Amino acid sequence: MPDIFRGDPAPHDIYFDADEFLANHTIEVTDPIIDTTIRYMRDQLQFDRIAVTGYCFGGRYAFRSLAEGRGGDIAFVAHPSYLQDDEVFAIGGPASIAAAENDPLFEPARRFEVEGMLNQTAHPYQVTTYSGTFHGFGTRANISLPEQRFGKEEAFFQAVRWFKAW
Repeated sequence: MPDIFRGDPAPHDIYFDADEFLANHTIEVTDPIIDTTIRYMRDQLQFDRIAVTGYCFGGRYAFRSLAEGRGGDIAFVAHPSYLQDDEVFAIGGPASIAAAENDPLFEPARRFEVEGMLNQTAHPYQVTTYSGTFHGFGTRANISLPEQRFGKEEAFFQAVRWFKAW
């Protein structure tokens, strides 16, 4: 797993300066890390197929890795943030999304837009929404709450089944 944050991840406290964090973690900084990792996996480790997963910030980059010439073959993302239209339309392989019911970074209207865009690609896709979940549920759900625990666990199994299928 590459360190896409270069040793500078977002703090665990959800109340942090997101603008500053994003300014330090731009596409120009993050894409080369992922590209280098995928090239290493292909050229040095001789992997024929590469599955990419991303949560929140990484979800966008998992999609980006599916673009022509980027090297990813299949992607699973959970509660993606800042995913752009051109990144959805550019995919060159199957993509699966585990979405939170309540997510200010991937609101229902945006989720429906992305699903519509995925439908226009020539690739298999899946969008699953988990009720009672919030942004971040794939990594930091409150597992004492049944809906959040179910969403977190099922999103994991969604990824496993997706990778096995495609």
